Amino acid sequence: MKRIFIALEIKPEGILLDTFSMLKHNLKNEAIKWTKPENIHITLVFLGDTSEAKISPLCEMLREKCDGFGMFNLTLNGTGIFRSISDPRIIWIGLMTSEKLLKLNRAIVNGLGSIGIKTEERPFNPHLTLGRIKHINDNETFKTEVERYKNQFFQLVPVSQVILYESILLQTGPIFKQLGCFSLL
Repeated sequence: MKRIFIALEIKPEGILLDTFSMLKHNLKNEAIKWTKPENIHITLVFLGDTSEAKISPLCEMLREKCDGFGMFNLTLNGTGIFRSISDPRIIWIGLMTSEKLLKLNRAIVNGLGSIGIKTEERPFNPHLTLGRIKHINDNETFKTEVERYKNQFFQLVPVSQVILYESILLQTGPIFKQLGCFSLL
């Protein structure tokens, strides 16, 4: 079994890296496990533990769905949290709505169904996870920091490929190993 997910690779730069660094500095006294910049991505579909026998048909389906789909751009914009400000779990960066991204996600989810791989029932909510929150000591400072960047433009991201990753969980944090790369061109 491999713990896998399908994602878009994001190479953080400029304003995004500066903001990420500022958040980590300003929230250094909080119990937040920050994402390594090289691991920042947008998950299209999380599959979790998957039999190795399903990897080959999965790659074939991704190749078919991605081929000729066409490159597009995403706009990374705004910060937020999952759960609530009184009980936050994830601090994230959002995306401007993209019909092309939604269409890509639907095509992949439908393709997974056609090869007998079930997906989560919850709606697709694209984001970049900056950190996983264990505990917040100073809710006011935390709220101020998240709100400070809620309307901030971070960067434009050209999307030309979809990647199948294996997530290998280690004490030091996850390592993401590419199992396949599928061009949208």
